[in-house]
Amino acid sequence: MIATGVQWKRLKAPGVDRLQGAGVYYGGGATEALSCKGEVIYIVGGANSAGQAAMNFAKYAERVFILVRGSSLASSMSQYLIDQIEQMPNIQIWTHASVAEVHGESHLEEVSVLCSDTNKVERVPASAMFIFIGALPRTDWLNDVIERDERGFILTGPDLIRDGKRPKGWTPNRDPFLLETNIPGIFAVGDVRHGSVKRVASGVGEGSVAVQFIHQYLSKV
Repeated sequence: MIATGVQWKRLKAPGVDRLQGAGVYYGGGATEALSCKGEVIYIVGGANSAGQAAMNFAKYAERVFILVRGSSLASSMSQYLIDQIEQMPNIQIWTHASVAEVHGESHLEEVSVLCSDTNKVERVPASAMFIFIGALPRTDWLNDVIERDERGFILTGPDLIRDGKRPKGWTPNRDPFLLETNIPGIFAVGDVRHGSVKRVASGVGEGSVAVQFIHQYLSKV
């Protein structure tokens, strides 16, 4: 079972490393959203994970700002999420924006935002900042053995079926199990798997399911 996780891409701005875990976080789910009731928070990133996080946080936070480098979310986020975000009055999309620096003694207090369209830096108060700028699966060691997507995440189950055909070299008289790779008996779970939900609970659940498939596989070998 491959469960090697991912390495989150780091945001390179002064203060980020020092305040990580003290108002600055990589990722963020429902638990973190509950702790932000009535606060002003910033989401860094414009992909679906950032949009989903913004929707979660908007249920509790006073205001949610999404910082994106481009002119809109259209190039990186699904339209259904964009539509949902536009319906939330306490979510504001800040385009042409990137984090220049974060400030605070023992906890995040302010964020300096570089506006690329004006070349000005705005320093704004912030209770928390959640970073969603991508993750690296570090699966180069699987080259020419395990099939992966263009970003290196491991393909499993139905994602291996193309035009109704099973993976090349596949020998069992069945389709790959849900979490099985293109090599029979090798499974992938958690963040390293293509299409997975990047949450601890999801990874644990996938691991439990994979163990059942492993028992099923071994019973027929």
